[in-house]
This record gives sequence, C-alpha cells and structure tokens, in this order.
Amino acid sequence: MLVIMGRAETDPATLPELRAALAEMMAATRTEAGCLAYSLSVEDEGGPDRPAVIAIGERWADIDSLRAHLAAPHMAAFNRRAAGRIRNLDVKLYRVAEELPFPSPAS
Repeated sequence: MLVIMGRAETDPATLPELRAALAEMMAATRTEAGCLAYSLSVEDEGGPDRPAVIAIGERWADIDSLRAHLAAPHMAAFNRRAAGRIRNLDVKLYRVAEELPFPSPAS
C-alpha cells in the first residue's frame, strides 16, 4: 500500500474556485481502481497575512494505480484549474510495509 500526505498553500481569494475543483477531483478519483482513500480538504482558510492551506491525504493499493491516477483526464483537468493558484506544495509518498490496527484509548 502507498500513502501520500501533503499540504498545498494558496491565496485565500482562490478558495471558492479551488473548492469546486477539489470536490470534482475527489469524486472522480474515488471511483478509480486501487484508490483506497482520497481526501483534499481546506485545513486553514488563511487570512490577510497567511495563506490558505489544503491538506492532502491519499491511500493507494499499488504504484500502478497511482500512476494511472496521475495520467487520468480528471487529474489533467484539475491541474489546469489549479495552475498558478498553488504557492507552495509539499507532498510525500510512503510505501507502507505493515498496516496495524489503531490502538484503543486507555480505559
């Protein structure tokens, strides 16, 4: 399994258009083979002196599924809509060797 975690910074004024693009991207991506989880969400609305932040969280079954996603028409459409709007992008890809159950809180 692959896990992608990241964040993108953008001008808060671009959020209305980006929200629509994010919603379309998530709906299309979640139907792809090998997509286990896909979430792009506004983490911080930003302000006059700070950027808005979009959190990125994805899980993919394998590298071939991820490559197919990156080549998908809806990915190209999203990239066109987001072009010039993302100030900083920090995304990391992790290969998961072992998946463990989340521990229950102590009683």
